[in-house]
Amino acid sequence: MDRNTNSQPTIEYATQDDIEAVTDLWVRLARDQRLHESAVLPERNRESMRETLAAHQVAECLLVARVGGSVVGFASFTLERGTLALDTTRGLLSNIYVDPPFRGRGIGTALLEAAEDELASQGASVVTLEVMAMNDDARRFYARHGYDPYRVSMKRSLEDDDRSKSDTHSKGDR
Repeated sequence: MDRNTNSQPTIEYATQDDIEAVTDLWVRLARDQRLHESAVLPERNRESMRETLAAHQVAECLLVARVGGSVVGFASFTLERGTLALDTTRGLLSNIYVDPPFRGRGIGTALLEAAEDELASQGASVVTLEVMAMNDDARRFYARHGYDPYRVSMKRSLEDDDRSKSDTHSKGDR
C-alpha cells in the first residue's frame, strides 16, 4: 500500500474489483466501533456486508478514496426509502472510513463532501447519519462539517435488571 504523504487522494465510484478491499475496510471500521460500545460483530458480518457493499456499488452509492492506486477509504450512502411520506428527501450516510495511516490528510472530508454532492444530485435536501455517542473524534469531525445532533438513541441493559430477579412488591403494595 502506498503511504506516500505526497500522493493526492482520488475520490471516485467504487468498482466491482474494489468490493473486497472495501469489505476489509468495513471490518476494520466495525472493529474500531467496538471500542465505542458497538454490538456489531465484524467478522461474523463480513459476508452480509460484502453483499450490501456490492449492492451499493451497483447503485452508484459507494465511493472510494484512492492513494497511489490503493483503496484507503470509503463512503456508502443512499436515499432514505420508507413507508412514511416526508416533507423532505433525506440522504443517509451509512458508513465513512479512512484507514488510520491516511487520516489527517483531508480524505474523510473529501469522501464526505463527495457523498453529500451525490446525495444532492439524487434529490436529497438533508443528510443524516449515525455516530456512536462515545466516539468523540467522529462527533467532532461531523460537527466541524456542520452536522448537528438530530435524534438521540438511548439504551438500557436488561442483563442486570433487578426486576427479573425477584418480585419486589409486598402483599401490601397490591
